[in-house]
Amino acid sequence: MDWTHIYIAGAAMLVFALVGLVLLVSSQHIKIANISADPYLRFIWASFIKPHDKKAGGQQDALESFYRTQAAIYDATRRRLLCGREDMLGLVAAQLKYKVDNKEVKVGKAVWVDVGGGTGYNIEAMGAFLPVNKFFGHIYLVDLSPSLCEVARKRFERLGWKNVTVLCQDARSFRLPEKEFDPRSTIPADDRSDLITMSYSLSMIPDYYSVVDSLTSRLKPTGMLGVCDFYVQNIVDVSCRNYTGGAFNRHVNWLGRMFWRAWFDFDRVSLEAARRDYLEYKFGTVISASERNYLLGGIPYYIFVGRPKEIASTPSSQSIERLNASFTESPYLHPANHQQGMHQAVVKSSKEIRSKAYETAVINLSANLPLPSAFYQNHHYRIHYNDMLPKHTQFQNEYIYAFTWEDPRVDHRLLNIGKDDVILAITSAGDNILDYLQKNPRRVHAVDLNPNQNHLLELKVACYSALGHRDMWKIFGDGKHAQFRELLISKLSPHLSSQAFQYWLEHAQVFSSSSGHGLYETGGSRHAIRMVRWLFNIFGLQGEVQKLCEAQSLAEQREIWPRIRRVLMSRPLHWAIVSTEWFAWKAAGVPRNQRNMIVEDFFRRNGLTEDMKKGKDVSGQSIWEYVVNTLDPVINDTLISNDNYFYFLCVQGKFSRRCHPTYLSPQAHVKLSTPGAFDGLRIHTDEINEVINRITPGTLTIAVVMDSMDWFDPAEDSAPAQARTFNHALKMGGRILLRSASIDPWYIKHFEENGFSARRVGARFPGTCIDRVNMYASTWICTKTKDLSRPDIDRKISSFSLTESAIPVGKMSGSVENLVT
Repeated sequence: MDWTHIYIAGAAMLVFALVGLVLLVSSQHIKIANISADPYLRFIWASFIKPHDKKAGGQQDALESFYRTQAAIYDATRRRLLCGREDMLGLVAAQLKYKVDNKEVKVGKAVWVDVGGGTGYNIEAMGAFLPVNKFFGHIYLVDLSPSLCEVARKRFERLGWKNVTVLCQDARSFRLPEKEFDPRSTIPADDRSDLITMSYSLSMIPDYYSVVDSLTSRLKPTGMLGVCDFYVQNIVDVSCRNYTGGAFNRHVNWLGRMFWRAWFDFDRVSLEAARRDYLEYKFGTVISASERNYLLGGIPYYIFVGRPKEIASTPSSQSIERLNASFTESPYLHPANHQQGMHQAVVKSSKEIRSKAYETAVINLSANLPLPSAFYQNHHYRIHYNDMLPKHTQFQNEYIYAFTWEDPRVDHRLLNIGKDDVILAITSAGDNILDYLQKNPRRVHAVDLNPNQNHLLELKVACYSALGHRDMWKIFGDGKHAQFRELLISKLSPHLSSQAFQYWLEHAQVFSSSSGHGLYETGGSRHAIRMVRWLFNIFGLQGEVQKLCEAQSLAEQREIWPRIRRVLMSRPLHWAIVSTEWFAWKAAGVPRNQRNMIVEDFFRRNGLTEDMKKGKDVSGQSIWEYVVNTLDPVINDTLISNDNYFYFLCVQGKFSRRCHPTYLSPQAHVKLSTPGAFDGLRIHTDEINEVINRITPGTLTIAVVMDSMDWFDPAEDSAPAQARTFNHALKMGGRILLRSASIDPWYIKHFEENGFSARRVGARFPGTCIDRVNMYASTWICTKTKDLSRPDIDRKISSFSLTESAIPVGKMSGSVENLVT
């Protein structure tokens, strides 16, 4: 049985015991309303034993019946039960600071309304993130319970905060005082707030539809909504929605849904999924997170940060058409030119390229749904994708590479990146993407099918935007930061997509755990690094490894290496572990097709026959020789301590101040932390072909595909299809940089057959070093020399019916433009 089921079953037994106690007390008419015991006993009495007042005439009477006996001890008993309140406040505070920097909110003028604010705990707790009495012009606490409101008034008298007003009013119809009414409207002209929060109050409001509806009219166009509350939900309910900001950790199993609904129903707290659903329908999602309070049995709760569904017109806002143009490298950059561009496209008999994000946005608009969460983010680096698709969920919330294995020094020498380049590159861990951006290209399209690899790149970009070099070094240099979770909420969150924030909130212990080894022992590649460290510990080689990492000359390094090599490259170890297919994939990220290429090269080089290919030992021998040809030249030709950060990281588990990627240098931090440094970055979560097919033909100048071509099956059409796709996307003279585990990859001929000239610009023969990694046998540049005719060249724009069937072209353009501007 799953441990969560045991947890819930134990809690269920407690519920039954409490129900029995309630019946016993009720039958004996025991009067202990004025009990003056420990606060937690009073909480248990008021929440689970004391019968509800059946004479309550309305919602206010019902609330008073519940809170009157526990108002004084409310805060003391809710700290552990109501988790996530501080996180929600930290998230909205971070968003407000971002808006201040962008002149959307003025310090000392902002208005905050805390709906269902109770004792005022939230307002005082906000002091950990903002100077409450100086940042906000005025704060209104709205609650229907007189007992809780009285506690709140005493709190603010004690604090001496003059800018807080407590209103004992119904959340559906409250009015802020001293506001002049607009005669043309039933709502006060300036009765709008910069921030509205609801902390564990929405689940206690019976008529929640009217409350949520009223909030939409009480929030400024640039305002924020923050909600934290209990919930239960089945993942099936949200699997078809593209606007919820991600479904990570959202599912609550059947037993949990039944149990928590029954549990909270005792206190008239409603956990049905419709409350959260309606909230997400009425507001655009900026951040959404689903968490569990494991201290009290795994109670599900969520945090929601939203903004008005209609994107406000701000100096930094961009039209959806303009975003689409940047996603696809379209020449139609301005909404005003959209109709003219469409006409020109028809004349030229070429269809207009539209991104998946644009198509999704148009469909949502036609159905009166919020846009996908990506459109409500402060930055538009990360392009919308459906995180529920099997092609993304297959990675099981894990990235394979915690750092990038390709040597960017070679990339720069071969590509000579300039300011007019439009680059498409595989994300991996994002290290090389950051290297390319330092050359100021016009655009970099980072592509990866694994969403978690893109989450890692997003985190690095957010660190440049929000943190100083010292904190960034701790996170990515040392791989550990004790305050990572606090930084994630209070500083990094405004610069992350909702999906990336959810991922790192759930995996914060990667950086903050005192017992773990940090970032670089996570991901699929952790198996190899852990095995190496285990071997060093078993054979007492830690001292030799330390000397290797401190060696100041190649001669000193070569002298130390044999003692380590005897263990690390022993034949029994390689035959038993390294040469196995499982280890190749799980630890080194080498799939079967790439492994077969290594074996084929070995056979050709040694002149072996087909019959010999069936021998297991021969296959293992080829892998062992490949590893030898990788590591020995690295030791002979590169200095681990000062220059080869790839292998320094593998044995040390972190970088050093002398040996690290360029993106971690102080100079790179200065450059990439300047405003606008990432305006040209676009992060796609999809297959390469899917992305290329939605980029305007002839606009890419460089494509860096790493060793991805090695993954294709020679018996299928995937490789020639990709070569043809690249031919359409690249401009004449555009280049593809690729690496291969084979000295003579089988797919090069397909590039040559599809309009490219191929040139091997690097070859690793036994005893030679191709670069600092030396992991690949060859490096190639394929240059486009011929245009292939597109099979869809005769299609008219009218055949591209997905968006046109939803909204006519003319109306569609107007609708999108009105939404934004």
